[in-house]
Amino acid sequence: MFTSKQIAKYAEVLLWGLSTSRTTPLARHDNVLVQFDLTAVRLAEVLFAKLMDQGLNVIARLTSTASMEVSFYQKSDEGQLTFVPPGTRELFQNLHGAMYILAPQSLTHLCRVDSQRIARHTLSRKSFRDILVQREEAGIFGWTLCIYPTREYAKCAGLTRQDFTGQIIKACFLDAPDPVAEWTRIHTQAMEIKNRLNSLKVQSFRVESDNVDLVITPGEKRRWMGISGHNIPSFELFLSPDWRGTQGVYYADQPSYRCGNLVKGVRLEFDKGEVVAVSAEQGEEFVKKQVAMDSGSNKLGEFSLTDKRFSNIDRFMANTLFDENYGGEHGNCHVALGSSYSDTFDGDPATLNEDMKSNLGFNDSALHWDLVNTESKRVSAKMSDGSSVTIYDDGFFIF
Repeated sequence: MFTSKQIAKYAEVLLWGLSTSRTTPLARHDNVLVQFDLTAVRLAEVLFAKLMDQGLNVIARLTSTASMEVSFYQKSDEGQLTFVPPGTRELFQNLHGAMYILAPQSLTHLCRVDSQRIARHTLSRKSFRDILVQREEAGIFGWTLCIYPTREYAKCAGLTRQDFTGQIIKACFLDAPDPVAEWTRIHTQAMEIKNRLNSLKVQSFRVESDNVDLVITPGEKRRWMGISGHNIPSFELFLSPDWRGTQGVYYADQPSYRCGNLVKGVRLEFDKGEVVAVSAEQGEEFVKKQVAMDSGSNKLGEFSLTDKRFSNIDRFMANTLFDENYGGEHGNCHVALGSSYSDTFDGDPATLNEDMKSNLGFNDSALHWDLVNTESKRVSAKMSDGSSVTIYDDGFFIF
């Protein structure tokens, strides 16, 4: 559904994303992984060529098909379920960049698979994700992520494939003469908002909408991050809070696909930082299993707000990358259950060890699940002097 010119522009935006995600430039002969679904091979080929032109070592990896994934989870014994291919650790320890192109054939093919088996497989690979986190903290790794339009995405989003593709084009500025210039502009504007947010001495945030009344504690040594090149598109500004200060009720009015399951109307009640009650209009049992995945999956790892002036996304896209950046009429707030982002530490993340992260209230989990609320909302900040100030109202940051 993309023209050749749009594919080339998309690749340039992704290269901007990869470069921006790193604290230092890539060097000649650095190793970059390009992982993609078969449907996205056109974009992968263009990216491969451009990375080669930069003198990089490109490692191309095709993602398993839907049929392969079903066979894996249905047929694997415990040894196969947690099997790690030889060389995986060595590969991850030597990556300087990674680019992921999501173009799935199916979003629901795993709906009949026991979610606990998926969780065990995920947990078996957590140590490799931790390697990349450590490399990123050291400034020697960066990554970016995008989606490619498929019939399955469009069907699950309730759109035609043409309309689905149109959302990607306008969200990523692929119809602009110079999309990278547009992303640079957004990046600059977002930096101004982040600097203002980071200058505030905040004890806690309170999110209020028709169905949300949630208090979030940013914690010590935190900074707001966002529009860092990691996701294309990405318009959210976020931080990883001190999970111990989360209190109240959160409601995700936007649906979510995860592990082949569609969930709707997720309601979470927090007390002293932990989820104490879960309900959902659809997929409640699945949600409860996700919340119980490990010791950190019932705690918050992220709090995020999107300004609708940045985001052109105004439709549900059946993909978290787009849905967590929804602009629409009221912008969005989302929280993530599970792992936190150490780059929201206001200091050098490379200096953090596990004990320090724990003491600061950074959450650790194999889960990271973004749940989105698109209702009109007000977010206020309780300041260290006891005063209160509105920072976000009905889709806009207020400064």
